Amino acid sequence: DAFEAYTEFLAKFEPYTLKRDVLLPEFNIPEEFLSEEDKIDGGKRGENAYLRYLTYEGAKKKYTEITDEIKDRLDFELEVIANTGYPGYFLIVQDFCNEARNMGVWVGPGRGSAAGSAVAYCIGITNVDPIKYDLLFERFLNPERISMPDIDIDFDDEGRDKIIKWVVEKYGKSNVAQIITYSVLGGKSAIKDAGRVLDVSIAETNNIAKLVPSTPGMNIAKAFSKFDKLSPEDKILAQEMKDILANPEDGRFEVLSAAQKMEGCIRNTGIHACGVIITPEDISNLVPITIASKDADILVSQFDNSVAESAGLLKMDFLGLRTLTIIKHAIKLIKQRHGIDINPDEIPLTDTKTFQLFQEGRTVGIFQYESPGMQKYMRELKPTVFADLIAMNALYRPGPIKYIPNFINRKNGLEKVV
Repeated sequence: DAFEAYTEFLAKFEPYTLKRDVLLPEFNIPEEFLSEEDKIDGGKRGENAYLRYLTYEGAKKKYTEITDEIKDRLDFELEVIANTGYPGYFLIVQDFCNEARNMGVWVGPGRGSAAGSAVAYCIGITNVDPIKYDLLFERFLNPERISMPDIDIDFDDEGRDKIIKWVVEKYGKSNVAQIITYSVLGGKSAIKDAGRVLDVSIAETNNIAKLVPSTPGMNIAKAFSKFDKLSPEDKILAQEMKDILANPEDGRFEVLSAAQKMEGCIRNTGIHACGVIITPEDISNLVPITIASKDADILVSQFDNSVAESAGLLKMDFLGLRTLTIIKHAIKLIKQRHGIDINPDEIPLTDTKTFQLFQEGRTVGIFQYESPGMQKYMRELKPTVFADLIAMNALYRPGPIKYIPNFINRKNGLEKVV
């Protein structure tokens, strides 16, 4: 009877999916751009028209002359953005970027593929001219694969909280939330927790934990499922764990058996370092929420990053960058001590003394150029033009890093350029 009742109960469940279209908060555009047709069919004519207006107004300031090449590029990008159905996304991002500047918060020049957008450049989201540097818009938005744009924005780390607070005030406290993160028990930590609960000595528990291979991301389950792909040393460790679990009489069995069941379980929660969700209505109607602490000014979504995005929530990344703060303070101090106003955007990219610093590897404090490895390559490369720095930044990452010696040799005439 119990089994039949259970089957009947299970049959009443209906399939449920969290997946939905992206929920963009409403962006209030000026009245002259509103379209009556949008009210009828929910279109984006008004937002597209306003985005076009902002783009060309910005282009007038960014370029001395809007050539046919520039116009064609802007029109192409605007068409792709219109086809994606997300002009509102660009309007929202440019809004808080420009507001940040008005508040005295420094905004980074651009990060990732968004720097390939001339529209983003013209409306103040980025500060890198993709036409000048021949950057591909298609890496950012591909007209053949429509997807939600994703723009990460850097703010000086002192001002980041100010702009998040402004977003909360603009869209409403109940419509803005940070994103929760879940920390799960790994193999070693599960063993240590199990050992502590089972009153096993720390020394013995640590010895059991050492049986989990130290390869990043490895745990008990992966050590077993990927046994054939393990290194010889790790195979020995994994085999010993198998032997322990196959023998309940082994003194280590209870700890390892408990840890095997525990690993992967959520241990604690945190807050995503930069993600912020903005919704068109009370966020509690869309996702479960919590608060980080009793005196917190912002809600927290109980859906983590991946689930929140699949549930159609608009996630913005507000990154705090210490380098921007350092530059901001340096310019302020120069003004105070020497009475000189410096605009970083007007500093020439051909300054000989600056390149000398790079050639000597004196790059501590320079974002993405301060690691010992990069300093070493800078001394070998001896960059003389800005393009050298661009190339090194692109090469200094897993994969292409192996080509750095070839690049250096070709730059210095020691190897033929092919």
